[in-house]
Amino acid sequence: MSIFLAGHKGLVGSAILRKLKKKNYKKIITISRKNLDLLDQKAVNNFLKKKKPKVVIIAAAKVGGVHHNNTHGADFIYENLQIQNNLIHGSFINNVKKVIFLGSSCIYPKKSKQPIKEKYLLTGKLEETNEPYAIAKIAGVKMCEAYNKQYKTKYLSLMPTNTYGPNDNYDVNNSHFFPALIKKAHECKIKNQNIFKVWGSGKPLRELIFVDDIADACIFFMNKNIKDTIINIGSGKDMTIRDYVNFLIKKLNLKVKIKYDNKKPDGVFRKVLDVSLAKKYGWKSKISLEQGFNITYNDFVKNYKKNKL
Repeated sequence: MSIFLAGHKGLVGSAILRKLKKKNYKKIITISRKNLDLLDQKAVNNFLKKKKPKVVIIAAAKVGGVHHNNTHGADFIYENLQIQNNLIHGSFINNVKKVIFLGSSCIYPKKSKQPIKEKYLLTGKLEETNEPYAIAKIAGVKMCEAYNKQYKTKYLSLMPTNTYGPNDNYDVNNSHFFPALIKKAHECKIKNQNIFKVWGSGKPLRELIFVDDIADACIFFMNKNIKDTIINIGSGKDMTIRDYVNFLIKKLNLKVKIKYDNKKPDGVFRKVLDVSLAKKYGWKSKISLEQGFNITYNDFVKNYKKNKL
C-alpha cells in the first residue's frame, strides 16, 4: 500500500512518518515544500497522477497559536483551503482509495457543550480569534463528507485536540499554549528568572494529546472501514492552564512567582473532546502527560541551542 504523507516535516507529519516506518510500511511517499507547492493545484494533480498513492494523509497545514491566528487570519483561511482543496480533489480525480484529513478541535463552537461530540459541529458561533483557520478546517471536513456522499469515497476526518511533542513550534508569539509554556519554563530555569509570565488568566481548561498518539490513530483508522466521516482524537481529560504551569514548575524544579497577563486573550474557556466514538472503534490514547512531556522536553533541550529556539 503506497501512502502519500503531506506535511511530513511538521509536528504531526513527522510523528506519522516515524510511526509508519516503525510499523514497517515501505511505500511511503514524501516531498519537500521546495519541490511541491501544495498551493499549486496543477502541480499537486501532476504529482498524484505520477505517484499513484493508494492513501493520502493530509498533515500539511498552516498552523499557529491564538496571537498568530488573530493577526494573520487571511493567510490561515486562504492557505488551508487551498492545500486541502488541492489534495482532496486531487485524490478523487486520481483514484486515491482513502484520504485521512487532519483537522482541529477548534472547528467546534466557542460555547459548545462539554465534552464535545462530533455532532456539535456547526451548532454555534466559533471562537473569534481563530475563526478563519477553523472555517477552513470545517470546509475540509464537509468536503470529505460531500465526496463520500456523492462519489462513495472513503475519506475520513480526524479531529485532534491540542497537540504537543518533538519537532513542535516554540515561538512564543505564534506557538500553541503548551510549547510556549515549556519554553518559558526552560528559560526561567537556565536564566535563573524568578517571574514566570503567562498569557491570560490561567483559568481556561485545555486537553492535551501527545503527537505519537495522533500518529497511532491515523494508522489505526487508515486500516479500518469506517462508516463515520469525522472522529475526535484526544485524551478525554483536561486541566486548567494554571495546572499545566504548576506541572512544569514541579517538573523543572523552579522557584518562581507566576504572573498572569490578563490583557492577553484567554481564547475558549473550555475545550475537551468526547472521544467515545474513537473508543467504540477500538482506539484510545495511551501516552500520559508525564511520559509525553519527558520525551518532548528532552527533544526541546537537545534542539534549544542548535535552533536558537
